[in-house]
Amino acid sequence: MSALPNPAAGPTAGRATGPARRALRGVLPPLLLLAAWQAASTGGLADPRLLPPLERVAAAAWTQLTAGNLRDSLLRDLGGFALGASAGLGLGLLLGLSPLAGRLLRPSFDALKGIAVFAWIPLIAIWFGFGEASKLAFIALAAFTPVVLNVDEGVRGVPAPLREVAAALAWTPWQRLTRLVLPAALPSILTGLQLGLIHAWLATVGAEYFLAKGSGLGGVLIEGRDRFDMAQVLLGVLLLGGVGYALNRLADLAARRLTRWRTA
Repeated sequence: MSALPNPAAGPTAGRATGPARRALRGVLPPLLLLAAWQAASTGGLADPRLLPPLERVAAAAWTQLTAGNLRDSLLRDLGGFALGASAGLGLGLLLGLSPLAGRLLRPSFDALKGIAVFAWIPLIAIWFGFGEASKLAFIALAAFTPVVLNVDEGVRGVPAPLREVAAALAWTPWQRLTRLVLPAALPSILTGLQLGLIHAWLATVGAEYFLAKGSGLGGVLIEGRDRFDMAQVLLGVLLLGGVGYALNRLADLAARRLTRWRTA
C-alpha cells in the first residue's frame, strides 16, 4: 500500500524545489550548447580556426580579464548610465508633472526619440572628440530615452482619485511628489531604469567598437577580428551576453525588492 502524502510537507517541498527546477531549466540549454560546441570543435565537425575549442576561449578569457577590459567596460557602462538615467529622470518628471512642459517639449522629444541611437555617433564624435567623453555621452544618450518615456508614462498614469485625495488634503507639491506620484509611478520608473541599463550596455560595446579603439570589450572584438583570433572574438561575444544577462537579472531583482510592498 502506498504511503499517504504529508499535507504539511507537500506545499513546502514544492516551493523549495520550484526555484531549483527553474534554475536547472535555465542553465541546461547553455550547457548543452557548450557541450555541442566542444564536441564539434574537437571531433572534426567544424574547423577549429572558425570554432575553437573551449580551452582556447578560456585561455583568451584569462588574458583579457587580467588586462582589465571587462572592468573598463563595466565602469564606462555604469558611468554613462548614471548620467543618462539622471537626466532622464529629471526630464520624465518634468514632462509628467507639468502640462505646460509636456505641451512644449514632448513633440520635440517624440521626434528625437525616432532617431536611431547609432545615427548620433558622427555628431557626438565631432562635439566630444574620440576620447572617453564621447563614449560616455553616447552611452548616456542610449539610456536617456527609455528612462524618459517610462517615467513620463508612470507619472501621467497616477490614478485621478488619488490626485483628488491629495488635493483634498491640501498637500504641498513636495508632499504630492514624495507621497503620491513617486510611489504610484515606481513600477514604471523601475522599468525605465532597467531598460536604460540594458540599452546602456549595448551602447557601451557600440561606443567601444565604432569610436576610437581602446580598452574594453569592444576593443577585444576589434583586436580579435584584426588578428583573426576567433577564440578572442567568441570570448567577447560570450562576455557581452553574460554581462547583459547578469545586469538584467540584478535590475529585475532590485525592482522586485523595491516593489514588494505593492503585493504585501
